[in-house]
Amino acid sequence: MTRFFGAFFTILGTFIILFACVAFLNDGKPTLGWKITQWESVVPFLVGTVFLITGVNMMRN
Repeated sequence: MTRFFGAFFTILGTFIILFACVAFLNDGKPTLGWKITQWESVVPFLVGTVFLITGVNMMRN
């Protein structure tokens, strides 16, 4: 069960980080219906990083 959640968090973190990168590069234009500035894209990047690290640690143990 822990490996399932680890894989889920890893995949979710990867998608959130990719979304943050695309939002950062769009320079204020809507991304998936949300208008996110370059500085606001830092928040999903940090959340995605936390999910990614948590998922990898859960799968490793």
